[in-house]
Amino acid sequence: MSTDNKRASRQRRHQRVRRSVRGTPARPRLVVYRSNTDIYAQVVDDTVGHTLVAASSLDDQVSSEGDGKVGVSKGVGKLVGERAKQAGIASVVFDRGGNRYQGRVAALAEGAREAGLEF
Repeated sequence: MSTDNKRASRQRRHQRVRRSVRGTPARPRLVVYRSNTDIYAQVVDDTVGHTLVAASSLDDQVSSEGDGKVGVSKGVGKLVGERAKQAGIASVVFDRGGNRYQGRVAALAEGAREAGLEF
């Protein structure tokens, strides 16, 4: 499968997910963006379009929970979950960004759940 087809497929999946996933002040949206080398997560209130909390694999505070990128992703999930708890956010809607729910995306979600976020 060519890179253009993969990118187009991900964008189609993302549009399909975004039709039904909306963040509210009571339950904001946890957005995941995955690049080849890094992973980013942010909690967004869609009613005003503001990012409430963010974390990425580039943060100094991220601790690796195992080997490789999957372990780093779990650490990012824990960090975004802890920051959300400090901001008073208890539950979120998960937006996987068109990525399949496996590997790094699933590890990030698991780390956020371990930190106390409810999906």
